[in-house]
Amino acid sequence: MTLHTYGFDLATTVTPRPDEPSVFDAELHDNWRIGMGINGGLLLALAGRALSAELGDGVDGHLDPFSISGYYLSPTSPGRATLRTETLRRGRTVSTGSVSLTQAGDDGEPVERVRVLATYGDLDGHTDHIRTSATPPDLPAPADCVSTDVAPPEFLKQAPFLGSVELRLDPGTIGWVSGTPSGRGMARGWFRLPDGREPDPLMLLLAVDVLPPVNFDLGVPSWAPTLELTVHVRAKPAPGWLRLVHSTRNFAGGYLEEDAEAWDSAGRLVAQSRQLARVRLPQ
Repeated sequence: MTLHTYGFDLATTVTPRPDEPSVFDAELHDNWRIGMGINGGLLLALAGRALSAELGDGVDGHLDPFSISGYYLSPTSPGRATLRTETLRRGRTVSTGSVSLTQAGDDGEPVERVRVLATYGDLDGHTDHIRTSATPPDLPAPADCVSTDVAPPEFLKQAPFLGSVELRLDPGTIGWVSGTPSGRGMARGWFRLPDGREPDPLMLLLAVDVLPPVNFDLGVPSWAPTLELTVHVRAKPAPGWLRLVHSTRNFAGGYLEEDAEAWDSAGRLVAQSRQLARVRLPQ
């Protein structure tokens, strides 16, 4: 599966090995790095692309992630990666598969970076019958929010990932920038890709991991590497901006859970996620 139009598609291109079924090669690009490693949502989308190729074959192929969980075993770095997929169950309505992403270690031997387990199906087959108590976040218009383009150059150097996405952050959740975090443990904002690439189910796997870590709003301005990330994709998103809200209710022992919601331009809740992250507390 080779896609060459947009930056996100280039970053999630997987090339099947002709002599090894269910094995794909990929390239991890530095412009998706944040801190010391590649953004976790981008890695999940890359694995999701490989699983779409693995589970999407045939008349009853399943292309869309319904539920996908990634465990981040070791830091990824820009460069080559190998993805090995496996079909665990193929059903009429849903199929289940796994993928292991590896890179060569210092000794040249493969080191597993991410292990993913997912259930796939066809989102077009979902009915429009919805009963929900969820409500979309009340955000100022994108023009009234704060672009990450204004971040200090030294911060952008540590997070080139921000140049690959377009974020507009709710001014009410970025008090930490001026040293006055709210203490609520929340981040809200608008998200789209700067090259005009419209959202789809795979892009939602990236969207739930693009906002600044919620520990910033708790007054702990430290990177928060993801240990585990689970995403539930609920519908194919409409074109346009996505509205995002991230929050935590419990930060203890240097670990926090972060819940995220992604709402599309039609006002639908299209993805939900929860991740466990380890916060590197300042000495």
